[in-house]
Amino acid sequence: MIRASLGDQAYWDKWTRFSEQAVDKVLDAISRPSGNPIYRAQFVWDLSKDYLRLTLRRYSRGDAIFELFQDFPGLLDAWELSDRLSVEICTEHGLKTCRDWDFSLTNLNHYNYCFWLVGLALLLKVPDEQWQRLLALVNGAGEDELLDRVIASRESRRRIGGRLLHPTPYARLLKAIDAPSHEQAALLRDFVDHWYPELKRPVPRRLNAPSDQPYWYSYGDSEKYPLERGSYFGRWCIEAAAAANAFGLDDSFCLGHEHYPGDLLRPDGPSTHKSKPGDVSSVGQGMVARLLSKLRRKSTP
Repeated sequence: MIRASLGDQAYWDKWTRFSEQAVDKVLDAISRPSGNPIYRAQFVWDLSKDYLRLTLRRYSRGDAIFELFQDFPGLLDAWELSDRLSVEICTEHGLKTCRDWDFSLTNLNHYNYCFWLVGLALLLKVPDEQWQRLLALVNGAGEDELLDRVIASRESRRRIGGRLLHPTPYARLLKAIDAPSHEQAALLRDFVDHWYPELKRPVPRRLNAPSDQPYWYSYGDSEKYPLERGSYFGRWCIEAAAAANAFGLDDSFCLGHEHYPGDLLRPDGPSTHKSKPGDVSSVGQGMVARLLSKLRRKSTP
């Protein structure tokens, strides 16, 4: 069953396959000498985003939850390699930084990316070795109260920050976490309702200035990024699902919301997403996904 609000089966099959091929192409490229060594760290960093995009496309298409885990090790490998290459390039050329944008949690774009990865790691229950690698990459302990508290649900030694780096929209989620239990379901839904609209940021005044708005924000619904171009991979509020998992929040009011990835908390189904005409029924979706997965494994040499 297609989970995303946009795109049919043909769309998701086409662009998921495109993502798989894109990852393979980049892996092949980085196995050979670079024609532009100074850009290599950024090139490899982009591969980590390709892996995340592939994971989210698989979720949007309706793939079984347990299959989403397969991309996580490659994502970590790419980010770690990018960091090592960045240090080498900066040292060689006497540069302060080799990143072309603000590579810190104070940048909303990067904060959103890190929160998604932390959330997926919690929801997919990645092994501890991968969890520790991710925390080393995200870094930033003590910088943001919300992200620190979510991480602390699995990493009790995490230092908790005393402020919220991005009150809009994340103050709403922190409010839901801190509310009395009987208020949490409604407040979590309030956060999910406002999450996408409140991530929007103004266009920078300078043409060459990086935007703080998440890079994926307009994918699928604008003249620049129409759906048929294939950039859209869903718009999933993983932060809300991660908080529901970490703090035992009641997410019943969020189920069926176009931005809420409720299936991540219910890997054995049935799906929490609304069915579309022609979709496999939500009741049978988990069973069909498991059957298809077994057939794929048997056909793999």
